[in-house]
Amino acid sequence: MQHKQFRWVIIGLLFFVTIINYIDRAAISYAIDAIASEFNFDDKQIGLILGAFGMGYWITTFLGGIAVDRFGARITLALAAVAWSLSMGLMVVVSSFAMLYALRVLLGLGEGPNFPALTRSVADWLPPEERAIALSNALVAVPIALALGGPIVSTLLEYFTWRPTFALLGGIVLLWIPVWWFFFRDKPNQSRFVSPEELTLIRGSSPGAVQDATRLKSNTISPRHVWRYLLLNRTLLANNWAFFVFGYYLFFFMTWMPRYLQQEYGMDLKQVGLFSVLPWLIAALFLWATGYLSDYIYRKTHRLRFARSYPILVSQVFTACSIIPILIFSDLHIKMVAISLAVGFSMSANSTYYATNVDMARERAGTSLGIMDTLFALSGFLAPVVTGLVVSITGHYHYVFVLLVALSLISVVVVLLFHQPDRDPQLTDHYDDTTTAATSD
Repeated sequence: MQHKQFRWVIIGLLFFVTIINYIDRAAISYAIDAIASEFNFDDKQIGLILGAFGMGYWITTFLGGIAVDRFGARITLALAAVAWSLSMGLMVVVSSFAMLYALRVLLGLGEGPNFPALTRSVADWLPPEERAIALSNALVAVPIALALGGPIVSTLLEYFTWRPTFALLGGIVLLWIPVWWFFFRDKPNQSRFVSPEELTLIRGSSPGAVQDATRLKSNTISPRHVWRYLLLNRTLLANNWAFFVFGYYLFFFMTWMPRYLQQEYGMDLKQVGLFSVLPWLIAALFLWATGYLSDYIYRKTHRLRFARSYPILVSQVFTACSIIPILIFSDLHIKMVAISLAVGFSMSANSTYYATNVDMARERAGTSLGIMDTLFALSGFLAPVVTGLVVSITGHYHYVFVLLVALSLISVVVVLLFHQPDRDPQLTDHYDDTTTAATSD
């Protein structure tokens, strides 16, 4: 049966796996006190455990991007989901710091290809005018997962303790894999569910798409220069740096916020789970709205600087401003409002980071995203580890927040000067999906 809106079913599949992805990776932050108590970990060891995920993630988010472009998102993401489910299930037999660290690295290895696969899927399944919207609808799963994950994981931990909780969470993704395998194809023209009308829309037939095609043709990059382009293009470099800062914020709040609330305000696990809902719900709203705003601006102006660069710039400015009250005031309610706004603004431009990779390098979107996500993985290692070191040395979180402000301000300058998607050439391999492909069932 063919549909005229099947591309949004694909976005739905990516949305659900991303929810599972983030609940699984964030669960450790709610269980870390119980784990640390059982194994007598100090703050440095806790930081290392929380950062171990990034060590595995940076390898497969880079290689996963290449694999997605080479072998397709269908098989790459299915295999990755099996690996991260295994890493969660093996938590039931953890017996040492080394084994726990290794399993967190394995989880990172398994989850690494998720976002390159998501980005490449959007590049192949959505026309330019819908890409930021599609990405925001898929990526909004991140804050939603973190909002839901707090109450869900803290409740599971209360009733089942941490070992069975991880096994249960790891089993959920196994239910998603056969659904993905049945419905998803790497190209829309390979899917029996896509109607001819939808395929025409996906390929792009609007006036804006014609303008884009003309600009792409005039700015074509030779295939032998692909890697130099992906690694040295100034817009992608600026985008990657801003995404690193976004990742630093995300991993700090995802891994250390529960412990921060417990240590600074004496909250129990259930209270932490409830208090963590608001920041991530605000982030979900901001991220979703910014994706729609970005594509609206693009449809009206056909200027990527306005539609992609400025949302990133504004988000980083507002994020830095939101951190300042945390440094000044001690009242919990003021800090929670500030934290909520900081989380919301830092995540608001998430879809535009991804859309920039698709805009600049559609046929290498997986690889381009993999490079960007490698820096994200580095932030996933550094944010927990650096925070643990600072807290262990100073005994408080003041300089942790100072560093966050500094990173945002540097990002503002970098994006303002170098994020120029309209001026920089775009990478294209002259991809054309009008060629006949055998329908795969």
